Amino acid sequence: MTQKIVAGNWKMNLNYEEAKVLLKELINNKDKFNPEVQLVICPPMPYLSSFSEVLNGQSWIHLGSQNNFFVDKGAYTGEVSPSQLKSLGVTFGIVGHSERRDNFNEDYSVISKKVKALLDHDIRPIFCCGEQLQVRDSNVYKEFIMKQITDSLFKLKADEISKMVIAYEPIWAIGTGQTATAEQAQEIHTLIRSRIASQYDEKTANAVAIIYGGSCNGENANELFAQNDIDGGLIGGASLDLDSFLTIANAF
Repeated sequence: MTQKIVAGNWKMNLNYEEAKVLLKELINNKDKFNPEVQLVICPPMPYLSSFSEVLNGQSWIHLGSQNNFFVDKGAYTGEVSPSQLKSLGVTFGIVGHSERRDNFNEDYSVISKKVKALLDHDIRPIFCCGEQLQVRDSNVYKEFIMKQITDSLFKLKADEISKMVIAYEPIWAIGTGQTATAEQAQEIHTLIRSRIASQYDEKTANAVAIIYGGSCNGENANELFAQNDIDGGLIGGASLDLDSFLTIANAF
């Protein structure tokens, strides 16, 4: 059975004091979360160090990064290496988010190297893929999404890709209030898993957690998570509210 994962991407939100309050709320409500769901929080980068200390021994919730570079050290002002993240207890890392692709011009080659660098340090990448509205409307969205995956991930070995988390995030649904229907999301999740099975094998495909992102919230999580190939969610704004995040995490 594929691991169920709900990850909160806090993006560039919350000042430090606000972030500490939210973290404390999460910890205080530990017993309310479904223990069979692997929880991940990805706070802004400056908070990782102190959060790591607070979460030391809290194995029920994992710490994730929102970005990483692809070399371990050197003259790369402003970047953060996978080895540095690893030293802080980071176990997941978001890679290839559409905001990084669009705002910082990250291409397939860069994303591929970032994924490999995380895997080399036993950090599980949360690889984001998804299409713009015009791509979906032009009915080439399946080819578009599979090119993202093929060009960035299919150079990995089977034991490497089996550790991946792939987040399908239709760009037209990120932060817009629009959400792919459960059927639309399931269609892409099924496509991704079948293509991994074709490239590798069924066992490897079933090991990959494929989660949905894109205005996933407490109202639609139940229907989305009821689909056979949707293994959880990458949650944006709703992860900044304890009650919403709790509802989503318990939606299985």
